[in-house]
Amino acid sequence: MQLSVIILNYNVRYFLELCVLSAQKAILNLDAEIIVIDNNSSDDSCAMMKQRFPHIKLIENKENSGFPKGNNIAVKEAKGEYLCILNPDTVVAEDTFEKVLAFAKSKNDLGIVGCKLIDGTGNFLPESKRGVPTPWVAFSKIFGLYKMFPKSSLFNKYYAQHLDENQTGRVDILVGAFMVMKRELYNELEGFDENCFMYADDIDLSYRALLLNKQNFYFHETTVIHYKGESTVKDATYMKHFREFMNFFYKKHFKQSLFFNLMARFGAFYFSIVKLFKGKAIIKTAPNRYALISDNELIREKLGAILQKMWKESVWKMEK
Repeated sequence: MQLSVIILNYNVRYFLELCVLSAQKAILNLDAEIIVIDNNSSDDSCAMMKQRFPHIKLIENKENSGFPKGNNIAVKEAKGEYLCILNPDTVVAEDTFEKVLAFAKSKNDLGIVGCKLIDGTGNFLPESKRGVPTPWVAFSKIFGLYKMFPKSSLFNKYYAQHLDENQTGRVDILVGAFMVMKRELYNELEGFDENCFMYADDIDLSYRALLLNKQNFYFHETTVIHYKGESTVKDATYMKHFREFMNFFYKKHFKQSLFFNLMARFGAFYFSIVKLFKGKAIIKTAPNRYALISDNELIREKLGAILQKMWKESVWKMEK
């Protein structure tokens, strides 16, 4: 088997349905499987899967085991030569898997391949490609120096700005929303670190691939929509999580950084002040409010035609 698509779900029933529908279409010309693993969702995600996709393997965890452990459980059931770790709040294009697999097979010492991600409004997501978040790189990210000096190699490493969004090339870190790699490599890495704090699991896995002298790549020739619902405004809570996952990463791979800790604490204070003057954070549209996924009937009747039109019009590529 060429490919196993692993989709870990937790309480995003409508996103999951949309994701599986797009993934089904994208594997039509491949010897591939889709495995959905549910982390004890309280919505009707599992009931929907059994009704709408009875032929797709569904693993029902009895607890929310987290992103790393959930994916590791699913991969043990996978049969593909390659794996795709795919978020349930994504929509892949018809050509995504075929193009990424062709690219992957052309590379020696392959690590992990990511692709161009856009949000629900068509904006490029810079986390599609990133650098190793050393203390200095993290500093340049937190305080927005990468925006002020996008061409400077001193400040632009967090989002791997040496590569344009429409330029394929080597990068250090890829995002867990879409990762393709050989199953053999995933097993050699022993999968995601189940002790990993949230947000650091994809960074850790990408970095460990580099330590094995593998090459990670950002591939721009296909585009995946990644719907995201988190707050778009940084605040003290965001900084707390950011500091915790960076400390996990440093403790595991480097020495803990006093510089980073001081900088992150100052950043938390700074963003708290900013939030105070700006008011409440702006929250992106909730999943059940998107036009494409407002209810089951709308998905069944209109999704295929809408996606086909989008593909024909090359909305996915966003180069123009």
